[in-house]
Amino acid sequence: MTSSVVHRDAIDGFDPHPFRGRFNSVFFAVMGGYINLHMHKRKRAVFAGLPQTVVELGSGVGANLRYLPTGARLIAIEPNPFMHARLRRAAAKRGVDLEIRQVVAERIDLPDASADAIISSLVLCTVGDTAAVFAEVRRVLRPGGRFSFAEHVVARKHTPTRWMQRALRRPWAWAFEGCSCERDLASAIESAGFSSVEIERYRIHSLFLPFNTHIAGTAVA
Repeated sequence: MTSSVVHRDAIDGFDPHPFRGRFNSVFFAVMGGYINLHMHKRKRAVFAGLPQTVVELGSGVGANLRYLPTGARLIAIEPNPFMHARLRRAAAKRGVDLEIRQVVAERIDLPDASADAIISSLVLCTVGDTAAVFAEVRRVLRPGGRFSFAEHVVARKHTPTRWMQRALRRPWAWAFEGCSCERDLASAIESAGFSSVEIERYRIHSLFLPFNTHIAGTAVA
């Protein structure tokens, strides 16, 4: 299996902070197993039956490689270069043919109608413009192609989790490269113009209280 990186001189304004970029790479390498323990059931369901070639938004250090079919090809949209070394090692270990594209999800450098499947997990909280991301997902997917996701979202109003999300929003966003715990991603996906959307709302019980409200599902182009 091979691995390559497609670089861009300027990543549309995205400039990962040297400390936070490295911190997030280490954090998800160390905590990935713990996080996946809580998300595995839903990820396994929504990522079932993926084709041999998959586009992933924010591949990070490779948490979702385990859900790809044997001998798969992954086109990883990953603008944080501090993730790349760990992602390459994880892909090589699992026999995945990896291509890293160092671009943001708002401007995916792939042709129109060129992908059968796009996936994401724990990344839509960090993008600068969710509407632009979903427009790009729809553009890149072939008609009938699927966008499968597992993301953390805003909690219901007047709940302890919602209060904690609001109280910690600034330090949380600083530490996790702009991550917001207050995004209503379910509504954003439902109104993004997909032909059909299926979403399950659920809660995990991790040590990271602001992170515990989730959605998982599939949207069809």
